[in-house]
Amino acid sequence: MVQINKMLIELAEKRKTTRKFTQEKPSLKKILDVLEIARHAPSGSNKQPWRFIVINDSKVKALIREASEKGEKKFYKTISKKRRLAYKAMGNTWQKPMLEKAPILVAVISDTKAPNYRPSVWLSIGYIILSIEAAGLSTVTYTPSDPDIVRKALEIPDFFQIETILPIGFSADPKRKKPRKSLNELVFKNQWNKLLAKQ
Repeated sequence: MVQINKMLIELAEKRKTTRKFTQEKPSLKKILDVLEIARHAPSGSNKQPWRFIVINDSKVKALIREASEKGEKKFYKTISKKRRLAYKAMGNTWQKPMLEKAPILVAVISDTKAPNYRPSVWLSIGYIILSIEAAGLSTVTYTPSDPDIVRKALEIPDFFQIETILPIGFSADPKRKKPRKSLNELVFKNQWNKLLAKQ
């Protein structure tokens, strides 16, 4: 048990958001292994409201990028200059080249008819992210600003919804992982504002 905990901590500490990938293609088996883990996530009333589209066709990836950037352009027109500059400082713009350049995309879709579908699907996404790291791969959770445009481009039925698109591949991103807050700043004991570390 100690060994498993150590392995999980090391994976979580190592994982970083990646938007740049090599052109080396992960095997489809690796991706299916990741999704095999994701399907075991807990869900409200055990409805398992997640669906996955694995995309490795360059034409479909280009279509997804085009649809996503259409929504991003609209979104960027609505935000303040200050917010736009903050995004730019982080390297984020309306352009989403990783959607075309990543070897594989996985679109994670929720069944909106299921109870508590959104938290359930995001639990499965958490499983995916750590499993991707365990497989020696990298990703970023890209949430389209207008998921409906992307849903229509992929011909997904109306009562399903895109939660995120995961570009997946081998990292070519040199940036370091951003620092995380310590447990001492985050964990309270028994009630709010009583930090565990101060007990």
